[in-house]
Amino acid sequence: MKNSAPIRVFLVEDSLVALTILKRILASSPEVDVVGTAPNGVEALERIPAAQPQVICTDLHMPKMDGLELTRRIMTDYPRPILVISASVNTQEDSRNVFKLLQAGALDVFPKPSIDSLSDYEQVKRELINRIKVLAGVTVFTRHTSRATVEPRMHPVSSKSKPEPFSSKLVNNSQFPIRNSPSLPKVVAIGASTGGPQALYTILKQLPANFPVPILCVQHISEGFLQGLVDWLAAECFLRVTIAQPGEFPKPGTVYFAPERQHLQLDTQGRLTTVSTPAVSGHRPSVTALFQAVATCYPRSAVGILLTGMGRDGADGLQAIAQAGGTTIAQDEQTCVVFGMPKEAIALGAAQHILAIGEIAPMLLNRICYINSKHS
Repeated sequence: MKNSAPIRVFLVEDSLVALTILKRILASSPEVDVVGTAPNGVEALERIPAAQPQVICTDLHMPKMDGLELTRRIMTDYPRPILVISASVNTQEDSRNVFKLLQAGALDVFPKPSIDSLSDYEQVKRELINRIKVLAGVTVFTRHTSRATVEPRMHPVSSKSKPEPFSSKLVNNSQFPIRNSPSLPKVVAIGASTGGPQALYTILKQLPANFPVPILCVQHISEGFLQGLVDWLAAECFLRVTIAQPGEFPKPGTVYFAPERQHLQLDTQGRLTTVSTPAVSGHRPSVTALFQAVATCYPRSAVGILLTGMGRDGADGLQAIAQAGGTTIAQDEQTCVVFGMPKEAIALGAAQHILAIGEIAPMLLNRICYINSKHS
């Protein structure tokens, strides 16, 4: 069988050192071909039409035109999968700016390789090439700069107005029927990987500040970017968003993310714990590890949601929630950036509901806010 053509990649990077390292890494793989480079967004827009890349990798900070404006222009004029390759940042402003690129249409973030990271060269090479291979298979669509959207294949809420506090009015005419004798939901657990930040934004943006249960999240993301994700979501949403701290009882209206390199768990009293036990499904933190803990701590009263992502992490965990009597949701193929994790859960029969990303928050408002209002 004839080998398929290599993936055409265009690099936008103003640092000659970083560009040299990236070209060296990508040149080591026969599956990738660097078809062009540019030191800033202005020159990139001039060269991209002729280069016809399948994936574009861009830095955040560049002269003349930065990565954010470049991403907006690419998604308007030459829609392609975009990978943000940026140094993990320490300032809150830069952290948010990295995720504004995802909000503008970029699909993922990856730490910029440096001379210091060359000791981990093989790991960096493997992870970067794998990330490019995943994004090369993603279809993106033209977007218009006059509309604020979140992700090329999703249909999120565009209103910036504050959501109405939950009440039965929100759901009396809902398309999601209430079960005859529902258990009172006490927690929501969400897992995501590639495309997850945009999907999480879509869901969390629609929930009111007085959402009556805590939300626990695992997001697979390159090390160094978790705090930026949390800061971005906290600035954009009405819920409190934070990284989980061991010993804390999860509070309503708060979103807790698993820390980097730590599984997020719950102890026998329902307090948050974090552990450094081995990876599950190749990941730490693992979605399955969180879902299994939630199924044990909150049988019949947990809602599990598995979003876009590569691989199968979360599938077994979603099945555990379903078997414990909880409610389970998988994102549908049409709105996933990568239909891997939800597909595996659906194949197991673990997903009771398969929903477009824009339908998940309304279902939560139906199943949780309406039921809680009846029990209050």
